[in-house]
Amino acid sequence: MGLILDSSVVIAAERRRDTVERLIEFVVKLTGDQEAALSAVGLTELVHGVYRAQTLEVRVRREAFLDELLADLAVYPYTKEIAKLAGRIDGEQQNRGVIIPLGDLLIGATALSLGFSVVTQNLRHFERIPDLSVVQL
Repeated sequence: MGLILDSSVVIAAERRRDTVERLIEFVVKLTGDQEAALSAVGLTELVHGVYRAQTLEVRVRREAFLDELLADLAVYPYTKEIAKLAGRIDGEQQNRGVIIPLGDLLIGATALSLGFSVVTQNLRHFERIPDLSVVQL
């Protein structure tokens, strides 16, 4: 068992000016001692945020936080198996009238493929993914 950290959790910690160590300690305290990781899609969202920074100071802070996070956590790739799983979930859910934002769908499919839970501050999107274990911070 393990955890995929959604970008919402990382962004909130960085905005609070937490350290990566404090973020990981908080997640462990809440969920128990499990492997914490990122998905490649979540990493893309975080890098996007670095380059959307409105000031150089914020950009440098976000980049340093991300670099430290990447030194501590594994990043799981988006594979063809995950793509097939995400496509199936998306098709089935859309047939039911349920729309899942693409990034969250891909992060959730990554977690499902690994047997991991997603840790997020955005519960409502991930709850739309059947059989996905979701932990809200």
